[in-house]
Amino acid sequence: MKQLYIFIRKEFAHVLRDRKTLLILFGLPVVQILIFGFALTNEVRNAKIVIYDQAQDVASQQLISKIEASRYFDIAYAVMDRAGIEAAFKKGDIRLAVIFPQGFNNDLLHTHHAQIQVVADAADPNTATTLTSYITSIIQDYTAAQEPYQITPQIRFLYNPQLKGAPNFVPGVMSLVLMLVCVMMTAVSIVREKETGTMEVLLVSPFSPLMVIISKAIPYLLLSLINVTTILLLSTFVLKLPINGSIPLLFAESTLFIITCLTLGIFISVKTNSQQVAMLISLMGMMLPTILFSGFMFPVENMPLPLQLISNIVPSKWYYNIVKAIMIKGLGFSAIWKETLILVGITVILLFVSFKSFKIRLS
Repeated sequence: MKQLYIFIRKEFAHVLRDRKTLLILFGLPVVQILIFGFALTNEVRNAKIVIYDQAQDVASQQLISKIEASRYFDIAYAVMDRAGIEAAFKKGDIRLAVIFPQGFNNDLLHTHHAQIQVVADAADPNTATTLTSYITSIIQDYTAAQEPYQITPQIRFLYNPQLKGAPNFVPGVMSLVLMLVCVMMTAVSIVREKETGTMEVLLVSPFSPLMVIISKAIPYLLLSLINVTTILLLSTFVLKLPINGSIPLLFAESTLFIITCLTLGIFISVKTNSQQVAMLISLMGMMLPTILFSGFMFPVENMPLPLQLISNIVPSKWYYNIVKAIMIKGLGFSAIWKETLILVGITVILLFVSFKSFKIRLS
């Protein structure tokens, strides 16, 4: 019994003096419960919408006031024509548009019936369905207090009128697969050289350190492009999801994202010394942010502001938006230049930090 007590005390001493173990034991559960508690929700809140009020009468203003009072919607700005609404949808600035026709109040007074057009971005079918349900409920609440008036919402879904899941699923899978494969494979392959001691041999050879890293990354770049091709072929011929935009532009953006993921894998390999640690960081550290913060599974605008800010440093968020813009909306480079610039910036920063740390570590 005394020996058992001594071994238990020894294990406690090992755990308590290891800060990384304590962080995993106590820090990880706290972080996960906070993130999952705020991020995992089926409710959509603060969705940006526009209202095009052609009537400018009492009834339309009353209904707009009820929409403004709802916590589900955030009226982004007022537009004066349908072209402005279409442009806002293409930019991804809004999720929904509510259009009041001329003579809205007169129709209610004389015929006791009026119509409202509701246009939703159905590139994310789940969010589009939820938002149209919310707006329909608000309209029904208004008409219940204004009997015998009736207001019929005419609902239109852009980009995905059949509300298929593939337009949301395919870009998300591309982001997740490329992030996991590129980061994990690159990180593990470089750390393996450090573990076996062959990295020092390579560095003292005439081969420069930069060439060593590039030679490790190029195979995974080519293999990842094959993954992109496979996913696109399956989505087109099996899932019947057409590519509405430029295929060369889509491959160019995918190549940029792959390079970003490869540089992230290099960064992880520089900071770790074992394959197990590199794999754990690559799997858990990359998979959860991609699922939670890319907008693939849960709308980012639902989250508190600090989590929304954190999502901006997750590369998969920007690539996910790029793929949706090209594949689903059929937009060109002018609509995605901002996301492209962010990915380039993340890549440059990761490359700079990685190579600087790499040279210091092995000098």
